[in-house]
Amino acid sequence: MSYSHNTMGSGSRTTRTFEFGRTHVVRPKGKHQATVVWLHGLGDNGSTWSQLLESLPLPNIKWICPTAPTRPVALLGGFPYTAWFDVGELSADGPDDWEGLDASAAHIANLLSTEPSDVKVGIGGFSMGAAMALYSATAFALGRYGNGNPYSINLRAIVGLSGWLPGSRCLRNKIEVSHEAARRAASLPVMLGHGTCDDVVPYKHGEISAHSLSVAGFRNLTFKHYEGIGHYTIPKEMNEVCNWLTARLGLEGSR
Repeated sequence: MSYSHNTMGSGSRTTRTFEFGRTHVVRPKGKHQATVVWLHGLGDNGSTWSQLLESLPLPNIKWICPTAPTRPVALLGGFPYTAWFDVGELSADGPDDWEGLDASAAHIANLLSTEPSDVKVGIGGFSMGAAMALYSATAFALGRYGNGNPYSINLRAIVGLSGWLPGSRCLRNKIEVSHEAARRAASLPVMLGHGTCDDVVPYKHGEISAHSLSVAGFRNLTFKHYEGIGHYTIPKEMNEVCNWLTARLGLEGSR
């Protein structure tokens, strides 16, 4: 199954081409039951997270850690950074880079499209990577990308740590008009985690994202907050991610 990276569908506008960086893969140490694409934050790369994920007690998961394209980022003065999409401000009213979001979502879907049919697939991420994971969750629920192209991956779990939900303003209206979208949204387990002292992606964005997903019909939603924690993960949070993934994906014990 192949996925086009043409993010403008059949329109006549010129598409930007995005050059994704290196993908790092952590093979399962036990029986391969699930594959999770894990997405790094702004300015980072797939290697950093692959090293942490390899240390987790989840022997039945294959981790795929891609690296985002290097592109100008408006929030950082237009200087080039690895970024899944452009972002100007963290605000529910800020403009969303739909073209960048769709291109990255299609790249992630393409990475998952060749996994065996008996393997459950999911997406997780930190910061901007979490935003990308949540955007993929909405594309799954709606059955299409923002540009209208079909989204064909059957996601089984979404993890978003210290992130936010792009397009939160209009999500509920889009899902409510489709019985099938509402069904998919209700069926998809989502875990959000956020530190209460995050000075990069403020905690309120985690709260708003959880609320927006909930009212849009994502009923299988877990939101964890971590008192006094900033823009980073802690062992307690990663332990809870491990337990949550094990339960939601029906993984065998961590022996």
